Amino acid sequence: MIDINLLLAWGAVYKKIKAGETIFNEGQLCNYYFQVVEGSVSWLNIDEDGRECIHAIIGAGESFGEFPLFDDGPYQSDAIANSETTLIRLYKPAFLNLLKENPDILFQLTRLLGKRLRYKFSLIQSMSTSSPEVRVANLLNQMKAEHKNFCPDCGQLTLTRQQIAGMTGLRVETVIRTIRNMHSRGDLDIARGKVFCKDMIEVISG
Repeated sequence: MIDINLLLAWGAVYKKIKAGETIFNEGQLCNYYFQVVEGSVSWLNIDEDGRECIHAIIGAGESFGEFPLFDDGPYQSDAIANSETTLIRLYKPAFLNLLKENPDILFQLTRLLGKRLRYKFSLIQSMSTSSPEVRVANLLNQMKAEHKNFCPDCGQLTLTRQQIAGMTGLRVETVIRTIRNMHSRGDLDIARGKVFCKDMIEVISG
């Protein structure tokens, strides 16, 4: 979101993260602004039984873990690299000074945080329904609206069934069955285990 050269000018540095490596933990104090250069990061909570609640999959050009930069509170979730990932990070005091001198970036960041809050409200509303089809359809429609997690050319979904389960509060087996049902109805296509969806899915509640 923020130009890398600008971040570097303010003292940011690159950091390489291995697949599965934790970037920060829930409860840890925030010291840096993080932005993904290559790879992807899961922003999630893990309960006592090891079940994941995934809040977002962060890709190249996106930032994550911003809220503690402003309220001085601890992180509310973990951040874990999904693959070998390159980050750029900027020390918190320098980042706040950057925002003071670049109000346009502060405005853009405020819009981003607002969009994420709106998405969380939408997701919570979706999860209040008992219909797995509604939960999965709403998630996929949200991803398509944001041009995330889909190949722009062929429409292939890049999320795994496990990630969809973590983002919808469903069991993996339920996600697999739901995707098959949606395929049977023509909402999406499955080829060699890969899921394709070029159009928005009509959501039918009930």
